[in-house]
Amino acid sequence: MTSIAVCPGSFDPITYGHLDIITRGAKVFDQIYVVVLNNSSKKPLFSVEERIELIRESTKDIPNVVVDSFQGLLVDYAKSVKASAIIRGLRAVSDFEYEMQITSMNRVLEEDIETFFIMTNNQYSFLSSSIVKEVAKYGGNISELVPAPVKNALKEKYNTIE
Repeated sequence: MTSIAVCPGSFDPITYGHLDIITRGAKVFDQIYVVVLNNSSKKPLFSVEERIELIRESTKDIPNVVVDSFQGLLVDYAKSVKASAIIRGLRAVSDFEYEMQITSMNRVLEEDIETFFIMTNNQYSFLSSSIVKEVAKYGGNISELVPAPVKNALKEKYNTIE
């Protein structure tokens, strides 16, 4: 039996912190669906299609990763791909309260889908897509924070990074 997990997020853009969680999850599960949330309440820098392409480029060396997008309830998407698990990354204690609420609601909606939390590597515990965008906007060096395709895409968006 194949173990399938879903790793959701806005990934606007994907960072090395996200890749840390995805890579480690891919060692545990036979297949990981990295899915871009299309959250209509947020104003993303990158379109869903751009984010999917950046994730595909950034995960191309992880053979058991599939990249997709969804709208609606995560548990419905997870059921549609026959996933038994959701993978969520935790950076700090501040993430836990929000994640616990989401996990509890998912559990009410679909008790057969488990959520697994993976603590991010300490070197990425401060890292968020928002911070990366802010640094990139003002021309800061983000080479240690995101893969090259993301750095290049941010350079195009902001026309500031050297």
